[in-house]
Amino acid sequence: MSNIQLYFAKASTFSQRTRVVLLEKGIDFTPIEIDLQNKPDGYTQISHYGKVPAIKHGDVEIYESAIINEYLDEVFPEPPLLPRDPAAKAIARIWIDYANTRLVPAFNKFLRGKDSTEQEQGRKEFTEALLYIEQEGLGKGDYLSGDQFSLVDISFYPWFERLPLLEHFRKFTLPAETPRLQTWWNLVGDRQSIQAVANPVDFYLERFAKVLGEPVPVGASQK
Repeated sequence: MSNIQLYFAKASTFSQRTRVVLLEKGIDFTPIEIDLQNKPDGYTQISHYGKVPAIKHGDVEIYESAIINEYLDEVFPEPPLLPRDPAAKAIARIWIDYANTRLVPAFNKFLRGKDSTEQEQGRKEFTEALLYIEQEGLGKGDYLSGDQFSLVDISFYPWFERLPLLEHFRKFTLPAETPRLQTWWNLVGDRQSIQAVANPVDFYLERFAKVLGEPVPVGASQK
């Protein structure tokens, strides 16, 4: 037993990343779901930022998904989710940074921009990010870091699972100029680890209808 406790939230993109890492590596863990609106006493002693995910591994407590995921890849090295070659690993980390600093903020601006001007700027930035991934990140293998599924793919995928939000609320679909990206997403979406942590489309539509002040879509759960 690995005696890992995972603190997560079902709707958290960053939690999904770490859950996939654990599943891909076949690591035994105890999932502990956290209500971020009503955090349990003492949780900020584990995750000092008060966010998810966080893990407790014996006496080790770690938070922030990118850091957790690299820790898990080092402590449980098989199968590897980052290249062992230092140069290739550095390139993979650049792509992970691109997900965090380019794709994610653009997605959020597009979906949650305070007005149409900000949303249109988000649309532009998100489209540019997708085209950049198509042109620079794919073509050397089936995955974003070559022939092997890696932390790079894991870092990007939660926002592709949420593309139906952009389709429903912003009338956006993946550009025709991104055929390799669409093939990549179909491949990634079929992985057992991804399907195990996926949420249904209605789950996202209902949540964001409330966040955006939109009507709950017909057919979505009314819970």
